[in-house]
Amino acid sequence: MNEPLIQRHWVALAVPKVAPAVATSTVLILGRIWNANGAEHSTGNAALMVVLAAGAATAGAFASAGRAGDSVIAGTAFATSGGLALAGVAGYADGLPLPLLIWVLATTAAYGIAARYWRTDRRDTVAHDRQTTVRREDRAHVERVEALRAGAQIEVARTGAAYAEQLATALITRAALPGFDPAALTHAGLPELPATGTTKEH
Repeated sequence: MNEPLIQRHWVALAVPKVAPAVATSTVLILGRIWNANGAEHSTGNAALMVVLAAGAATAGAFASAGRAGDSVIAGTAFATSGGLALAGVAGYADGLPLPLLIWVLATTAAYGIAARYWRTDRRDTVAHDRQTTVRREDRAHVERVEALRAGAQIEVARTGAAYAEQLATALITRAALPGFDPAALTHAGLPELPATGTTKEH
């Protein structure tokens, strides 16, 4: 009946918070490695990254257009476009200031987008917890009512059995008294007793 409480590890709680920074930092590092291996001031490499980034952005725009747009695909496409743009700048530029500036902007944008999903997820989690609590309280209330009803029925049955036992004991005891005359009781206006056992004795 009671649902187990699941305590998440601190690593599992921290991973989503650092994921945007890790992703943009990884792209920056790979772009600088690419820069050191011949991509610096390479027009062909820069053009390739521009085409790839523009293609990913276009795919994201198409995925988010219309009522049937998929926000997950659109977000993935735009994130890919931003990552390709960051990698292109990090690979093409000859110094660190511009790549670091783009990295800061990309990380800030990634956290801004992620914060929106975190708020939605937190709202969904709170709503689910609230519904679970309400269902648990309703179930507990129903169980308490049923337990009280069953207890009342048991008490009624027990009281009836005790009353029947006491009545039978009283009848037997009264029939065993010397000089007991059921006809005299009937003439006195008392209810007539069943003739089982008393007529046999008298």
